[in-house]
Amino acid sequence: MQPVNKPSISYEDAQRAVTAAVEKAREQGLAMVVAVVDESGVLKAFARMDGAPLLSVQVAKDKAYSAAGFGMPTDGWYDFIKDDGPLALGAPTGIDRLVVFGGGYPITADGRTIGAIGVSGGHYSQDMTVAQAGLDALA
Repeated sequence: MQPVNKPSISYEDAQRAVTAAVEKAREQGLAMVVAVVDESGVLKAFARMDGAPLLSVQVAKDKAYSAAGFGMPTDGWYDFIKDDGPLALGAPTGIDRLVVFGGGYPITADGRTIGAIGVSGGHYSQDMTVAQAGLDALA
């Protein structure tokens, strides 16, 4: 038997990303939800700011899950599927937890996905800015 070694985001890095994203949301006067998952899409760190919408809890988790699962930002999905009828109809409804708008980014190291961050609570463009702050904290 050959076990597979899978690099993963550390607890400390996941927490650092969440903290930086929350700080950015505060700077913008937003109440948001931030989720960081490991390479398998399992929740590693999480924050729901006071006043953040309840439904944003699931959306933030799903954005992170989508980004980890495909190794691409969630905002890349729209362009990927918009001109492909079968994919545009099938992907959003046929792939559980897939999010096709901004706010989810893979976290990579040495060219491999080690986790992802997802943010929800504002317009997706605001979610993207806050999620990017979390990524920047890991650079």
